[in-house]
Amino acid sequence: MVNRFVLNETSYFGSGARHVLTEELEKRGFKKVLLVTDLSLIEAGVTEKVAMVLDESEVKYEVYSDIKPNPTIQNVMDGYKACKKMRADVIVAVGGGSVMDTAKGISILMKNPKRELRSLNGLSNTENRGLPLICLPTTHGTAAEVTINYVITDEEAQIKMVCVDPNDIPILSIIDSDLMKTMPKSLAAYTGMDALTHAIEGYITKGHNLMSDMFHMEAIKLIFENLPAAVNDKDDHAIEMMSYAQYIAGMGFSNVGLGIVHSMAHQLGAVYDTPHGMANALLLPTVMRFNGEVCWERFREILMNIGRPDAKDLGKEDVINTFVWMISELSKKVGITQTVKDTGAKEEDFALLAEKALADPCRPGNPREVTKEELMELYRSAM
Repeated sequence: MVNRFVLNETSYFGSGARHVLTEELEKRGFKKVLLVTDLSLIEAGVTEKVAMVLDESEVKYEVYSDIKPNPTIQNVMDGYKACKKMRADVIVAVGGGSVMDTAKGISILMKNPKRELRSLNGLSNTENRGLPLICLPTTHGTAAEVTINYVITDEEAQIKMVCVDPNDIPILSIIDSDLMKTMPKSLAAYTGMDALTHAIEGYITKGHNLMSDMFHMEAIKLIFENLPAAVNDKDDHAIEMMSYAQYIAGMGFSNVGLGIVHSMAHQLGAVYDTPHGMANALLLPTVMRFNGEVCWERFREILMNIGRPDAKDLGKEDVINTFVWMISELSKKVGITQTVKDTGAKEEDFALLAEKALADPCRPGNPREVTKEELMELYRSAM
Protein backbone atom coordinates (compact mmCIF):
# COMPACT_ATOMS: atom_id res chain seq x y z
CA MET A 1 0.00 0.00 0.00
CA VAL A 2 1.26 3.48 -0.89
CA ASN A 3 0.66 6.26 1.64
CA ARG A 4 1.05 9.92 0.65
CA PHE A 5 2.13 12.57 3.16
CA VAL A 6 1.92 16.30 2.38
CA LEU A 7 3.37 18.84 4.83
CA ASN A 8 4.09 22.55 4.57
CA GLU A 9 7.60 23.69 3.69
CA THR A 10 8.77 25.60 6.76
CA SER A 11 7.46 26.23 10.27
CA TYR A 12 8.75 28.23 13.22
CA PHE A 13 7.70 27.49 16.80
CA GLY A 14 7.94 29.26 20.13
CA SER A 15 7.12 32.41 22.03
CA GLY A 16 7.95 35.46 19.91
CA ALA A 17 8.37 33.48 16.70
CA ARG A 18 6.32 36.10 14.81
CA HIS A 19 9.43 38.28 14.58
CA VAL A 20 10.89 36.00 11.89
CA LEU A 21 8.16 37.23 9.54
CA THR A 22 10.12 40.30 8.43
CA GLU A 23 13.17 38.25 7.47
CA GLU A 24 11.08 35.66 5.65
CA LEU A 25 9.14 38.25 3.64
CA GLU A 26 12.32 40.01 2.58
CA LYS A 27 14.14 36.77 1.77
CA ARG A 28 11.25 35.61 -0.41
CA GLY A 29 10.93 38.98 -2.17
CA PHE A 30 7.33 39.73 -1.21
CA LYS A 31 6.21 43.37 -1.50
CA LYS A 32 2.41 43.48 -1.07
CA VAL A 33 0.61 41.66 1.74
CA LEU A 34 -3.09 41.02 2.24
CA LEU A 35 -3.30 40.66 6.03
CA VAL A 36 -6.32 38.42 6.71
CA THR A 37 -7.71 38.45 10.25
CA ASP A 38 -10.99 39.10 12.07
CA LEU A 39 -12.50 41.96 14.03
CA SER A 40 -12.30 40.22 17.41
CA LEU A 41 -8.54 39.79 17.03
CA ILE A 42 -8.14 43.40 15.97
CA GLU A 43 -10.12 44.55 19.01
CA ALA A 44 -8.10 42.28 21.32
CA GLY A 45 -4.83 43.71 20.03
CA VAL A 46 -3.61 40.36 18.69
CA THR A 47 -3.49 41.41 15.04
CA GLU A 48 -1.51 44.49 16.04
CA LYS A 49 1.31 42.25 17.33
CA VAL A 50 1.82 41.00 13.78
CA ALA A 51 1.08 44.35 12.13
CA MET A 52 3.93 45.85 14.17
CA VAL A 53 6.27 43.26 12.67
CA LEU A 54 5.05 44.13 9.18
CA ASP A 55 5.65 47.80 9.95
CA GLU A 56 9.32 46.95 10.51
CA SER A 57 9.60 45.63 6.95
CA GLU A 58 9.39 47.39 3.61
CA VAL A 59 6.21 45.61 2.53
CA LYS A 60 2.91 47.36 1.97
CA TYR A 61 -0.13 45.71 3.50
CA GLU A 62 -3.88 46.04 3.66
CA VAL A 63 -6.19 44.38 6.18
CA TYR A 64 -9.18 42.21 5.34
CA SER A 65 -11.23 41.24 8.40
CA ASP A 66 -14.84 40.60 7.31
CA ILE A 67 -14.92 36.97 8.43
CA LYS A 68 -17.56 35.09 10.41
CA PRO A 69 -16.70 32.37 13.00
CA ASN A 70 -18.06 29.88 10.45
CA PRO A 71 -16.70 31.60 7.31
CA THR A 72 -18.96 31.80 4.29
CA ILE A 73 -18.56 31.80 0.52
CA GLN A 74 -19.27 35.54 0.61
CA ASN A 75 -16.42 36.08 3.11
CA VAL A 76 -14.01 34.34 0.74
CA MET A 77 -15.28 36.18 -2.34
CA ASP A 78 -15.00 39.58 -0.65
CA GLY A 79 -11.46 38.74 0.43
CA TYR A 80 -10.62 37.55 -3.07
CA LYS A 81 -11.78 40.88 -4.52
CA ALA A 82 -9.70 42.80 -1.97
CA CYS A 83 -6.64 40.68 -2.73
CA LYS A 84 -7.06 41.09 -6.46
CA LYS A 85 -7.61 44.84 -6.18
CA MET A 86 -4.39 45.44 -4.23
CA ARG A 87 -2.45 42.94 -6.37
CA ALA A 88 -1.05 41.21 -3.32
CA ASP A 89 1.80 38.80 -3.91
CA VAL A 90 1.37 37.02 -0.56
CA ILE A 91 -1.37 36.49 2.03
CA VAL A 92 -0.59 36.59 5.75
CA ALA A 93 -3.34 35.01 7.87
CA VAL A 94 -3.50 35.88 11.57
CA GLY A 95 -6.27 34.01 13.34
CA GLY A 96 -7.89 30.71 14.10
CA GLY A 97 -9.34 28.19 11.70
CA SER A 98 -11.96 30.58 10.35
CA VAL A 99 -9.36 33.11 9.27
CA MET A 100 -6.90 30.58 7.90
CA ASP A 101 -9.62 28.71 6.00
CA THR A 102 -10.83 31.96 4.45
CA ALA A 103 -7.27 32.84 3.49
CA LYS A 104 -6.85 29.43 1.85
CA GLY A 105 -9.99 29.98 -0.22
CA ILE A 106 -8.72 33.39 -1.32
CA SER A 107 -5.31 31.91 -2.13
CA ILE A 108 -6.79 29.18 -4.34
CA LEU A 109 -9.09 31.54 -6.24
CA MET A 110 -6.24 33.96 -6.92
CA LYS A 111 -4.37 31.34 -8.92
CA ASN A 112 -7.40 29.38 -10.17
CA PRO A 113 -9.76 32.24 -11.13
CA LYS A 114 -11.89 30.14 -13.46
CA ARG A 115 -12.98 27.81 -10.65
CA GLU A 116 -16.24 28.39 -8.76
CA LEU A 117 -15.76 28.09 -4.99
CA ARG A 118 -18.71 25.70 -4.71
CA SER A 119 -16.97 23.34 -7.14
CA LEU A 120 -14.09 22.87 -4.71
CA ASN A 121 -16.04 20.89 -2.10
CA GLY A 122 -14.38 17.53 -1.40
CA LEU A 123 -11.29 16.57 -3.41
CA SER A 124 -10.72 19.86 -5.19
CA ASN A 125 -8.08 18.94 -7.78
CA THR A 126 -7.23 22.53 -8.68
CA GLU A 127 -4.69 23.05 -11.42
CA ASN A 128 -2.41 25.63 -9.79
CA ARG A 129 -0.76 26.17 -6.41
CA GLY A 130 -2.51 28.98 -4.57
CA LEU A 131 -1.11 32.45 -4.00
CA PRO A 132 1.66 32.13 -1.38
CA LEU A 133 0.15 31.94 2.09
CA ILE A 134 1.79 32.46 5.49
CA CYS A 135 -0.19 31.48 8.59
CA LEU A 136 0.12 32.62 12.19
CA PRO A 137 -2.48 30.72 14.25
CA THR A 138 -4.01 32.39 17.29
CA THR A 139 -5.78 29.31 18.67
CA HIS A 140 -4.48 25.87 19.64
CA GLY A 141 -7.00 23.81 17.73
CA THR A 142 -7.49 23.69 14.00
CA ALA A 143 -3.93 23.23 12.67
CA ALA A 144 -5.03 24.81 9.37
CA GLU A 145 -1.48 26.13 9.07
CA VAL A 146 -0.21 22.62 8.29
CA THR A 147 -3.18 20.93 6.59
CA ILE A 148 -4.41 20.60 3.02
CA ASN A 149 -8.01 21.29 4.09
CA TYR A 150 -10.24 24.31 4.48
CA VAL A 151 -13.90 24.50 5.48
CA ILE A 152 -16.30 27.12 4.11
CA THR A 153 -20.04 27.44 4.80
CA ASP A 154 -22.44 27.48 1.88
CA GLU A 155 -25.25 29.42 3.56
CA GLU A 156 -27.65 28.87 0.70
CA ALA A 157 -27.35 25.07 0.84
CA GLN A 158 -26.78 25.05 4.63
CA ILE A 159 -23.71 22.84 4.35
CA LYS A 160 -20.07 23.13 5.26
CA MET A 161 -17.84 22.51 2.27
CA VAL A 162 -14.74 20.54 3.23
CA CYS A 163 -12.22 21.38 0.52
CA VAL A 164 -9.22 19.03 0.35
CA ASP A 165 -6.46 20.37 -1.87
CA PRO A 166 -2.64 20.14 -1.59
CA ASN A 167 -2.50 23.40 -3.55
CA ASP A 168 -3.81 25.34 -0.51
CA ILE A 169 -1.07 24.38 1.94
CA PRO A 170 0.79 27.39 3.39
CA ILE A 171 4.39 27.96 2.33
CA LEU A 172 5.27 29.11 5.84
CA SER A 173 3.72 28.70 9.29
CA ILE A 174 4.69 30.63 12.40
CA ILE A 175 3.34 29.07 15.58
CA ASP A 176 3.85 31.77 18.19
CA SER A 177 2.24 30.83 21.49
CA ASP A 178 2.21 34.53 22.49
CA LEU A 179 -0.62 35.00 19.98
CA MET A 180 -2.70 32.36 21.78
CA LYS A 181 -2.54 33.75 25.31
CA THR A 182 -5.43 36.21 25.03
CA MET A 183 -8.01 33.62 23.98
CA PRO A 184 -11.15 33.66 26.15
CA LYS A 185 -11.41 30.53 28.29
CA SER A 186 -14.31 29.13 26.28
CA LEU A 187 -12.46 29.52 22.97
CA ALA A 188 -9.31 27.94 24.41
CA ALA A 189 -11.41 25.00 25.63
CA TYR A 190 -13.29 24.54 22.36
CA THR A 191 -10.20 24.74 20.18
CA GLY A 192 -8.29 22.40 22.46
CA MET A 193 -11.07 19.82 22.22
CA ASP A 194 -11.09 20.33 18.46
CA ALA A 195 -7.40 19.35 18.45
CA LEU A 196 -8.18 16.29 20.56
CA THR A 197 -10.94 15.29 18.15
CA HIS A 198 -8.49 15.60 15.25
CA ALA A 199 -5.98 13.41 17.05
CA ILE A 200 -8.44 10.70 18.15
CA GLU A 201 -10.35 10.52 14.88
CA GLY A 202 -7.05 10.50 12.99
CA TYR A 203 -5.77 7.63 15.15
CA ILE A 204 -8.79 5.41 14.49
CA THR A 205 -9.68 6.44 10.93
CA LYS A 206 -9.62 3.78 8.21
CA GLY A 207 -6.66 5.45 6.52
CA HIS A 208 -4.33 5.59 9.55
CA ASN A 209 -0.76 4.43 9.08
CA LEU A 210 2.56 4.25 10.92
CA MET A 211 3.41 7.91 10.30
CA SER A 212 0.01 9.27 11.26
CA ASP A 213 -0.17 7.04 14.36
CA MET A 214 3.08 8.55 15.61
CA PHE A 215 1.74 12.10 15.27
CA HIS A 216 -1.71 11.42 16.67
CA MET A 217 -0.59 9.50 19.76
CA GLU A 218 1.86 12.23 20.73
CA ALA A 219 -0.82 14.89 20.22
CA ILE A 220 -3.32 12.99 22.39
CA LYS A 221 -0.77 12.70 25.21
CA LEU A 222 0.14 16.37 25.05
CA ILE A 223 -3.51 17.48 25.08
CA PHE A 224 -4.49 15.37 28.09
CA GLU A 225 -1.39 16.62 29.93
CA ASN A 226 -1.68 20.31 29.10
CA LEU A 227 -5.18 21.43 28.10
CA PRO A 228 -6.57 22.07 31.63
CA ALA A 229 -3.60 24.23 32.62
CA ALA A 230 -3.65 26.06 29.28
CA VAL A 231 -7.35 26.88 29.66
CA ASN A 232 -7.81 27.38 33.40
CA ASP A 233 -4.44 28.76 34.48
CA LYS A 234 -3.23 30.39 31.25
CA ASP A 235 0.04 28.60 31.99
CA ASP A 236 2.67 29.68 29.45
CA HIS A 237 4.31 26.28 29.15
CA ALA A 238 0.95 24.50 28.78
CA ILE A 239 -0.15 26.93 26.05
CA GLU A 240 3.10 26.35 24.18
CA MET A 241 2.68 22.57 24.47
CA MET A 242 -0.88 22.90 23.15
CA SER A 243 0.46 24.89 20.20
CA TYR A 244 2.67 21.93 19.38
CA ALA A 245 -0.08 19.37 20.04
CA GLN A 246 -2.60 20.88 17.63
CA TYR A 247 0.07 21.24 14.92
CA ILE A 248 1.24 17.64 15.36
CA ALA A 249 -2.36 16.40 15.13
CA GLY A 250 -2.78 18.44 11.95
CA MET A 251 0.25 16.79 10.37
CA GLY A 252 -1.52 13.48 10.82
CA PHE A 253 -5.20 14.00 10.07
CA SER A 254 -4.53 16.17 7.03
CA ASN A 255 -3.07 13.08 5.39
CA VAL A 256 -5.37 10.29 6.60
CA GLY A 257 -8.75 11.91 7.18
CA LEU A 258 -11.21 12.09 10.06
CA GLY A 259 -14.62 10.58 10.86
CA ILE A 260 -18.22 11.20 11.79
CA VAL A 261 -17.58 13.47 14.77
CA HIS A 262 -16.53 16.01 12.18
CA SER A 263 -19.27 15.01 9.74
CA MET A 264 -21.88 15.65 12.41
CA ALA A 265 -20.19 18.76 13.84
CA HIS A 266 -20.05 20.39 10.42
CA GLN A 267 -23.84 20.25 10.19
CA LEU A 268 -24.33 21.89 13.59
CA GLY A 269 -22.09 24.70 12.38
CA ALA A 270 -23.83 25.03 9.03
CA VAL A 271 -27.41 24.95 10.35
CA TYR A 272 -27.12 26.57 13.81
CA ASP A 273 -23.80 28.44 13.48
CA THR A 274 -22.37 26.40 16.37
CA PRO A 275 -18.65 27.03 16.99
CA HIS A 276 -16.78 24.12 15.44
CA GLY A 277 -14.71 23.18 18.48
CA MET A 278 -17.78 23.23 20.70
CA ALA A 279 -19.67 20.96 18.30
CA ASN A 280 -16.80 18.46 18.27
CA ALA A 281 -16.51 18.48 22.06
CA LEU A 282 -20.23 17.78 22.52
CA LEU A 283 -20.27 14.92 20.02
CA LEU A 284 -16.94 13.23 20.74
CA PRO A 285 -17.92 11.03 23.74
CA THR A 286 -21.14 9.82 22.10
CA VAL A 287 -19.49 8.98 18.79
CA MET A 288 -16.53 7.26 20.47
CA ARG A 289 -18.93 4.98 22.34
CA PHE A 290 -20.46 4.08 18.95
CA ASN A 291 -17.08 3.60 17.25
CA GLY A 292 -15.71 1.61 20.17
CA GLU A 293 -17.55 -1.46 18.96
CA VAL A 294 -15.03 -1.81 16.12
CA CYS A 295 -11.90 -0.04 17.39
CA TRP A 296 -11.84 -0.58 21.14
CA GLU A 297 -8.36 -2.06 20.94
CA ARG A 298 -7.13 1.25 19.51
CA PHE A 299 -8.78 2.92 22.52
CA ARG A 300 -6.80 0.58 24.78
CA GLU A 301 -3.55 1.77 23.16
CA ILE A 302 -4.52 5.37 23.81
CA LEU A 303 -5.49 4.71 27.42
CA MET A 304 -2.16 3.06 28.12
CA ASN A 305 -0.43 6.23 26.94
CA ILE A 306 -2.53 8.72 28.92
CA GLY A 307 -2.11 7.40 32.42
CA ARG A 308 -4.15 4.19 32.42
CA PRO A 309 -1.62 1.31 32.14
CA ASP A 310 -4.25 -0.93 33.74
CA ALA A 311 -6.16 -0.80 30.45
CA LYS A 312 -4.04 -3.68 29.16
CA ASP A 313 -6.08 -5.99 31.41
CA LEU A 314 -9.52 -4.50 30.72
CA GLY A 315 -12.15 -6.09 28.51
CA LYS A 316 -13.96 -4.42 25.63
CA GLU A 317 -16.80 -2.74 27.53
CA ASP A 318 -14.52 -1.48 30.30
CA VAL A 319 -12.09 -0.04 27.75
CA ILE A 320 -14.88 1.80 25.93
CA ASN A 321 -16.44 3.08 29.16
CA THR A 322 -13.09 4.23 30.56
CA PHE A 323 -12.09 6.01 27.35
CA VAL A 324 -15.42 7.82 27.01
CA TRP A 325 -15.29 8.77 30.69
CA MET A 326 -11.79 10.25 30.33
CA ILE A 327 -12.86 12.35 27.34
CA SER A 328 -15.93 13.59 29.21
CA GLU A 329 -13.89 14.42 32.32
CA LEU A 330 -11.38 16.42 30.26
CA SER A 331 -14.27 18.44 28.78
CA LYS A 332 -15.63 19.14 32.25
CA LYS A 333 -12.21 20.20 33.53
CA VAL A 334 -12.08 22.94 30.90
CA GLY A 335 -15.65 24.07 31.49
CA ILE A 336 -17.53 22.38 28.66
CA THR A 337 -20.76 21.12 30.17
CA GLN A 338 -23.28 21.78 27.40
CA THR A 339 -25.11 19.21 25.31
CA VAL A 340 -26.16 19.28 21.66
CA LYS A 341 -29.52 20.68 22.83
CA ASP A 342 -27.70 23.86 23.89
CA THR A 343 -26.67 24.52 20.28
CA GLY A 344 -30.31 25.06 19.33
CA ALA A 345 -30.63 21.65 17.70
CA LYS A 346 -34.17 20.29 17.45
CA GLU A 347 -35.23 16.70 17.08
CA GLU A 348 -37.30 17.54 14.03
CA ASP A 349 -34.05 18.59 12.31
CA PHE A 350 -32.23 15.31 12.95
CA ALA A 351 -33.21 13.72 9.64
CA LEU A 352 -31.83 16.73 7.74
CA LEU A 353 -28.67 16.86 9.85
CA ALA A 354 -28.08 13.12 9.43
CA GLU A 355 -28.60 13.26 5.67
CA LYS A 356 -26.06 16.07 5.37
CA ALA A 357 -23.61 14.29 7.69
CA LEU A 358 -23.85 11.16 5.58
CA ALA A 359 -22.77 13.17 2.53
CA ASP A 360 -19.96 14.98 4.36
CA PRO A 361 -16.44 14.28 2.99
CA CYS A 362 -15.20 13.24 6.47
CA ARG A 363 -17.74 10.41 6.83
CA PRO A 364 -15.98 7.75 4.68
CA GLY A 365 -12.96 7.76 6.98
CA ASN A 366 -14.95 6.64 10.02
CA PRO A 367 -13.84 3.21 11.26
CA ARG A 368 -17.44 2.01 11.64
CA GLU A 369 -19.98 2.18 8.85
CA VAL A 370 -22.99 4.30 9.72
CA THR A 371 -26.51 4.75 8.39
CA LYS A 372 -28.72 7.81 8.34
CA GLU A 373 -30.83 6.30 11.11
CA GLU A 374 -27.77 5.67 13.27
CA LEU A 375 -26.61 9.26 12.76
CA MET A 376 -30.02 10.49 13.86
CA GLU A 377 -29.76 8.34 17.00
CA LEU A 378 -26.26 9.70 17.72
CA TYR A 379 -27.58 13.28 17.56
CA ARG A 380 -30.41 12.21 19.86
CA SER A 381 -28.00 10.59 22.32
CA ALA A 382 -25.82 13.70 22.39
CA MET A 383 -28.85 15.79 23.42
